[in-house]
Amino acid sequence: MRIDRRRFLTISAAAMGAPLLAHAAPQAATWRGQALGTSVQLILNHPDRARADALLRETAAELRRLEAIFTLYRADSDLSRLNRDGWLLAPPPELVEALELARKAHRATGGRFDPSIQPLWLAHAAGDAAAIARARDLVGYDRVRISRDRILLRPGMALTLNGIAQGAITDRITALLRAGGAEHTLVDMGEIRAIGGKTAREPWRIALAGGGEALLADRALATTEPAGFTFDAAGRLPHLIDPATGTARAEWARLSVLAESAGLADALSTGLCLAPAAAIRAALAALPGVEVRALDGRGHETRFA
Repeated sequence: MRIDRRRFLTISAAAMGAPLLAHAAPQAATWRGQALGTSVQLILNHPDRARADALLRETAAELRRLEAIFTLYRADSDLSRLNRDGWLLAPPPELVEALELARKAHRATGGRFDPSIQPLWLAHAAGDAAAIARARDLVGYDRVRISRDRILLRPGMALTLNGIAQGAITDRITALLRAGGAEHTLVDMGEIRAIGGKTAREPWRIALAGGGEALLADRALATTEPAGFTFDAAGRLPHLIDPATGTARAEWARLSVLAESAGLADALSTGLCLAPAAAIRAALAALPGVEVRALDGRGHETRFA
């Protein structure tokens, strides 16, 4: 689950020599509005201001379109209608694609990434022990039926894509910018994806929370920090829920995933944050090219590839 907070969604082009910042350079094109359940700001640094303005308008429109599919903050979104009715006919292809990618992550993580966790998440958020016990029977992504024609849920089930939607949206916006001629560009929409490197010879250097950095060139990065949001004021119950036990817990203090797509990195960072080291190694054996960097509670980082 992502925190409902103000987001700066930034697009930084190396042609301007501009770093990835939470505020715009004087020549940058900007857009402010509502998306993904909160106030957002898009910042695009680009050598051609007119083209930057046009790309920014396209990006903002695409972001609004994708929000109407994936968000749980709007009752009329496709995902909200699926949860309310238990079925969705002629689903948007973007939703089907995200759910199929979620299936891949579900299997790779041994079921630890599970979009059907939504009833349990709501029960934990309410602090209702009885509801938590009841909701455990509603979890099980293998029981969700997905096709291009329809999506079907069992009675009482509900899905959340908060562990994959930001990555999926990052991939869509990256594709839009690439088609618009963007090169050597870093896209940060909650998860990060690079178009090329900072230059033809130099990758983008991304600082990781808690120390260290990742180098990106035509790759994506997603990070999960369980303590970023907790169910209790004391901070003992992280926002991650283990589908196998129904408990709020985490194996790692921070887990970052580098992969070809931001959607896959997003889902894996959520699921593998619940996995011990041996399970991470087993998962990566079936995921060539994926890297994991996991930070334990003592600040020690373990790298898996």
